[in-house]
Amino acid sequence: MKVVILAGGRGTRLSEETGMVPKPMIEIGGKPILWHIMKIYSHYGYNEFIICLGYKGYMIKEYFSHYFSHMSDITIDLVNNKTIIHNTLSEPWKITLVNTGFDTFTGGRLKRIQSYIKNESFMMTYGDGVGNVNIKELVKNHKKSKKYVTLTAVKASERFGILDIKKDKSNILNSFNEKPEITDNWINAGFFVLEPEIFGYIKGDYTWWEKEPLESLAKNSQVVAYKHSGFWKPMDTLRDKNELEQLWQSNKALWKLWE
Repeated sequence: MKVVILAGGRGTRLSEETGMVPKPMIEIGGKPILWHIMKIYSHYGYNEFIICLGYKGYMIKEYFSHYFSHMSDITIDLVNNKTIIHNTLSEPWKITLVNTGFDTFTGGRLKRIQSYIKNESFMMTYGDGVGNVNIKELVKNHKKSKKYVTLTAVKASERFGILDIKKDKSNILNSFNEKPEITDNWINAGFFVLEPEIFGYIKGDYTWWEKEPLESLAKNSQVVAYKHSGFWKPMDTLRDKNELEQLWQSNKALWKLWE
């Protein structure tokens, strides 16, 4: 199952950092947060990624273009124009980097990678949030639900839109409201599992995935929540970035599932 990561936004609330690099390339513990997200999925055996590029996307392309050599011990023979790879610590990743437009909205970015998905189930998340989500259980719950969308829901007290989830064991969404005035409820944490039917709900580049598509899918009882009670944190502000860095440096990075 492929993993799609939305990595094209400008990250305006992190302008202190994103003036130089795209938001997914902001480093935590010396590695881009995008790398941390990919390591979460890779821990569960998912190693094929489609990364949706936009703002300063060339920097993400350059990072992965040189990733193998950066993670390997090499001998460079300048006289004979040879490079010898001795060993490598690079991950077994297959990465497709897709230019999805500079100003394209989240739904539009998904629509643009439809040809790479074809008719398969796939996963999707945002390029700025980490958590110790059990991806194996997430996928298992999705398959069991037989719905078009499974999203990971977490508790939060501010800044986020709420999810109206049925109180029975089905966890089906009654409605999706991205930015309501009330808070302190279940919120969308990304880490989706999706069926290809969702592409029919996306009109074009200027469609927010979190608005009309998800709202319509929820009205049609095609969205189910996977409730995650563990760690999750987005990197929306410089304060968030510093908190994640502090967790990493103090060996309290609960999203670090890998050795």
